[in-house]
Amino acid sequence: MDGNSRHQVIKRLQADLPRGAPFDLAILATLGVSPQLAARYAEGGWLVRLAQGVYAFPNDDFGVYGALKFLQRRVPGLHIGGKSALALQGVRHNLGNRDSLVLWGDTHYTLPAWFTSRFPARYVHARLFDWSDTTLASKTLGTPPGLPKGLLVTTPERALLELLYEAGTKQSLEEARNLFDGLRSPRKDLLGQLLSCCTSVKAVRLFLTWARETQVVDVDDLLERYSLRTGSTKRWMSRLTDGTLLSLNPHG
Repeated sequence: MDGNSRHQVIKRLQADLPRGAPFDLAILATLGVSPQLAARYAEGGWLVRLAQGVYAFPNDDFGVYGALKFLQRRVPGLHIGGKSALALQGVRHNLGNRDSLVLWGDTHYTLPAWFTSRFPARYVHARLFDWSDTTLASKTLGTPPGLPKGLLVTTPERALLELLYEAGTKQSLEEARNLFDGLRSPRKDLLGQLLSCCTSVKAVRLFLTWARETQVVDVDDLLERYSLRTGSTKRWMSRLTDGTLLSLNPHG
């Protein structure tokens, strides 16, 4: 490829590829750039190689949301969840700038170094829900106002159960309780549907226990209307990572 042709391709890349996000070989291929040509552009300083098959423009200080939308195309079900999802929707407690972003997904995955070096984050993969209604999973993912279109974030009701799943392990029990107390006017029917397909006995029992204490919803009415997986009739007991013994009744 002569110099004029090379510069024409580079100009097309700069014009057609949006700033603020990485791009991969599949995207470059649509613009006529082969893997070999992408490698040469990186050697020449026209592109920056972030990882195998992943590139960005030089000096493009791309943000976390652009990077997440890029990863969403690669990782099934990737979304902002738990504490981070609640914070984006106004439910927060002493949120610090250095808090790790909590991401969930539907498959085992290791966040790439180019992402975690820029944005402190951790990834959770757990079969927290046994979706009886296949539309419920998508209904509980959306983009809150003010965020880039297509960025997936769990609704507060689903994010709360993701938070409770991690309570006592990756998430302190005290902060989980403070965040629970900050939830206002949850959608009771949506909570009932989510709780009925939640596979974590701890998360379900913890929700019922704290819901009784805060009266955020009518727990007895929930139990009457929905079949929840609360495990056996015995108390659920577990020693948390900080040494605390957590003891939960079946129905809160």
